[in-house]
Order: sequence, then C-alpha cells, then structure tokens
Amino acid sequence: MEKHMIMGGKVYVYRRENSGLWQCSTYLDGKNHRVSTKEAGLSRAKEFAEDWYLELRGKLKRGELKREKTFSIAADQFTREYEVMRKGERNAKYVADHQSRLKNHLRPFFGELGLSEVTTSKVQEYRITRMKIEDGKRSVSRSTMHHEIVTLRQVLKAAVRQGWLDRLPDLSLPYRASGKVTHRAWFSPDEYRSLYEATRQHVRDGKKKPWLWAAEQMHDYVLFLANTGLRPDEANTLQFRDVKIVDDDATDERILEIEVRGKRGVGYCMSTANAVRPFERLAKRLRPVDAELDPAHAAKDVPTGAPQPTDLVFPVNHKKQFNGVLDDLKLKLDRDDNRRTTYSLRHTYICMRLLEGADIYQIAKNCRTSVEMIENYYASHIKTNLDAAAINVRRDRPKEKVSKSDQSKSAT
Repeated sequence: MEKHMIMGGKVYVYRRENSGLWQCSTYLDGKNHRVSTKEAGLSRAKEFAEDWYLELRGKLKRGELKREKTFSIAADQFTREYEVMRKGERNAKYVADHQSRLKNHLRPFFGELGLSEVTTSKVQEYRITRMKIEDGKRSVSRSTMHHEIVTLRQVLKAAVRQGWLDRLPDLSLPYRASGKVTHRAWFSPDEYRSLYEATRQHVRDGKKKPWLWAAEQMHDYVLFLANTGLRPDEANTLQFRDVKIVDDDATDERILEIEVRGKRGVGYCMSTANAVRPFERLAKRLRPVDAELDPAHAAKDVPTGAPQPTDLVFPVNHKKQFNGVLDDLKLKLDRDDNRRTTYSLRHTYICMRLLEGADIYQIAKNCRTSVEMIENYYASHIKTNLDAAAINVRRDRPKEKVSKSDQSKSAT
C-alpha cells in the first residue's frame, strides 16, 4: 500500500495495491472515517482529502456529524439478510423489487439520515413527497406507496435486530383509508369476446408477415390465462413439464393440470376445457427458422423443434402487443378508470367462474389466494351473488288483535 500523510498527520491519503484510485482516512470524534477520492492523480487526491477533512470538522462543530448508524447502512444489512434467509422461499422478482425501491426512492430520501431521525413525521413527509398531486393525478398509487412502506419497515426491523434502533416508529397511515367498495379491472363476457376475436383477427392479418408467430402466441396467451387464472409472472415462468392434459371424471372433459410455481411457492391449478386447445397449439407451434421471413424472432431464445420439458410455454413477453390491442379496442380503461393489464385476464377468470356459480372456496384454492380476497375484490360486484328471491320475499302481515270491549260493541 502506498501511503502519504497530510495536514500534520491528521489525514492519510493511500492507494491499495490493486487499485488505481486514491482513498483518504482520518480519526475524528472517536471514530475512523474513510472515503474514496475517486481520483487517480496524487495531487488531486490530496486536494480532495483536505476539503473532505475540513467539511467533517465543520459538521462536527455544528453537531451534524452522526455517530449512529445511518439508514443506508441498515439497508445494506437488510439486503444481505433477506437474500440469504428468503432464498428459495420468495420469487427472485419479489426480492429484486425490494432492491429497486431502496435504490430509486428510499435511499435518496432516508439514506444519510441517522436511524433515530427516521421518525413518524419524517415517514409522513416521505408519503406526501411521493403522493403529491400533479395535474390532477397522484404521482404514485396507494398500492405502490404501500409496497415502499413495507420495504422501509423491513429495513428498520433489521436495524432493531442489530441493536442499532430501540423500536420501530409508527408507520401506519395517519388518516383512515377509503372504505368504498372497489373491484379489480376485468373483462365482462362481451368485452372478453371482443378481445379474443381481435387477437384472432390479428393472427389472420399476420399471414406471411414477420410478426405472425408473435400474433399466434399472443392469441393463445390470452385464451390460456383467461381459462386458467394464472398470474402473468406464473405464466412467464411456466415450463412444458409443469402442464399435463388429463381427463376429468367429474365433468367428462379434457382439462389441464398445472403445477404452478410463483410468489406463493408451489401450487396446483385445474383449468377449464377451453384451455386445452391453446396449449396444444403452443406445444406444436415451431419458431420460424427463416431469418428473412421472421427477422424479429430469428435471434430469440425460442424452441425450434419439439418442446423440451424445460422449455418455457411463453418464451416471449407479450405485454406491448397486449396493450396495443387494448388501445385499438378502447378497452385499456374500464368504466371506473382502472387500467387493464395482462393481470386482468386472471381477474376475468375469477369473475367468470363466479358468474357461472362456482364455489368461492374452490376458486380460491385453484387460484392460490384467499376467500377473503375474492369476497373483497371480486364477489362484491358480481350480481349473481345476490339472491333476488331472498331479497324480494313477502310475508303476510299478522292480523291486528281486537280487544274484548271492541268485540262486545260489535256484537251489540
């Protein structure tokens, strides 16, 4: 290590053996402080070190030099713990979402604060900053805000476990949330019919076109999700070995038996009969091997022969195509201005089953969710859950009792 002393021995500038950049260090207020100068030249590194030391001295005099752990350090600790402890139990995308929220929003706001400074009022200030209304719309949705507070809580819990924080601040929403009944965006039977007829027409229009394969895949993607209730992320990781075509003795129909691996771990799904033909087409459909005919997909990782057990059922993401079809049909928003996405196909599956009178408990098991979730977000707006006969029942009113004096008067 090459090392130089400056400012009368108060600051050291050094460079490690395998590094091209200089670093500096000092001992101040009973604690070692180190930082990279990000400079390759020694003279520029010394100038940086002097300015850095004087800034630290100024912070110490103003009482701004923190001796406690910062939020950023706690976030690093949480990241190390969570990746190890939850490996195999949580979807990799779920873990990556925590990292994304920390990097893009939480660290820039809380990063340099001491853990004791992450108070209830500071969290409320963060909420206001993120949810401020611009041009009549909130910058983020309540759902997004909820996920960010969950990540914040996990970081502070990691700090409590390490003994860096005595207790968690109150992170609850200070004002009561709206109690009105809401529902998830879905496609009514007529809207769903318009959707799959449009994707079918898209296939017909794509004959001898470069995007034919993608159009065929998307058409079967719509039918598959609307007849299985899979989440989009579950469908995107679905492999051919996870799906079997079986004969259902109860209905005397051919259905799909699917082993689902998603955010809830491993579960099972029984499809409707309408999911079988799309799956068979997906298994038989080969990727066009002529690069001139299909230049858009010639380089993609798509099976070119009979599918192998580990091949993905949907090797390409169809999100942009799907949104394009919705825009053409003017179905992107429902009547309550809820945005429809590929997730709406799952909501459509649940609502269709409820309309047809399926048992809500069996739907919950098949969709790997809870009865409470279905009752709150799906069944509340399905009219078939209301029994008109029970509502409009009429009972005979009891006859008024006649007193004895009235009876004697009527007798005379």
